[in-house]
Amino acid sequence: MSQAEASRQEPLEGEPPAQETDGAPLDSTGGPVPRADGPATRAGGSDGPRTVAPRAPRFFMSPHRQLGLFRSELTTTFRRWRTLALLAVLAAVPVLIGIAVKLESGHGSTARDSSGNGPAFLTDITNNGLFLVFAALAATLPVFLPMAIGVIAGDAVAGEASAGTLRYLLVAPAGRTRLLLAKFVCAVAFCLAATLVVAASALAVGALLFPLGDVTTISGTRISFTDGLGRAALISAVVAASLIGVAALGLFVSTLTSSGIAAMAATVGLVITVQILDTIPQLHAIQPYLFPHYWLSFADLLRAPVYWDEIVRNLGLQGLYAVVFGSAAWARFTTKDIAA
Repeated sequence: MSQAEASRQEPLEGEPPAQETDGAPLDSTGGPVPRADGPATRAGGSDGPRTVAPRAPRFFMSPHRQLGLFRSELTTTFRRWRTLALLAVLAAVPVLIGIAVKLESGHGSTARDSSGNGPAFLTDITNNGLFLVFAALAATLPVFLPMAIGVIAGDAVAGEASAGTLRYLLVAPAGRTRLLLAKFVCAVAFCLAATLVVAASALAVGALLFPLGDVTTISGTRISFTDGLGRAALISAVVAASLIGVAALGLFVSTLTSSGIAAMAATVGLVITVQILDTIPQLHAIQPYLFPHYWLSFADLLRAPVYWDEIVRNLGLQGLYAVVFGSAAWARFTTKDIAA
């Protein structure tokens, strides 16, 4: 054996001997250590160099872990005291409306004033408690529901950043896109939960304080109470879908700042501003493109036959806002310096 061959086999002084498997050193997992400039290679005798492929990094998340991320975000969102307080306030609105209507009807007056103005469906509550569901949704949709959604969506990312937990959420191989999608799903889930809380509270109060029976539609026809319940459920779903645009807008605002309070205030302020713009007659040209413009179109579900035109426009507009502001939120969040 020549001196050069002996020097290749003997380790240097102070260096531990390398473990080998078929000529390739092992890492801590028992696999070959790849070279920095490509696949690991070794001298393989007469047949030339042999290539040893490096192990692929384990970035793939199993479906169970992917669902676990969404489940964790939903659990965290709905366990917060702020979320429970918002749902409690929304549940109290139908109670207050029902008590007010009951007291007014007990004094022999009606829910509307003599000029015929007043919130929609209030005059029908005394005859059928199911109309309290429609009245409560009509009363909470312009103000209470979008403000609650703005708080939850606005705090989705900015709240994690201000609390210092956003970087820890990104340590796991979940990825920014999947985390942002989980936050949006939580906001949409809260839209549905908030709407159902209002509808369920109104139905319970309406059944307790007023009689139930067949429903007289806006068109003047009568439908059964079961059919009325089905339309109430459909109206609740449409109202929840009407808030998706607010959720996407709030999520985008939440990616622009690291202050949860600032994001919530900005989202609620934008919602109020857009609704003011929707009431100015001089801005009629842009009003069909504002997300709250078709919110009250759910009343067309109480017609016979149902008028679908404005309902479809409303759902399409909310989908457009979700795509535009959801894409903007993704573009911002995936390039945001989390450490800053």
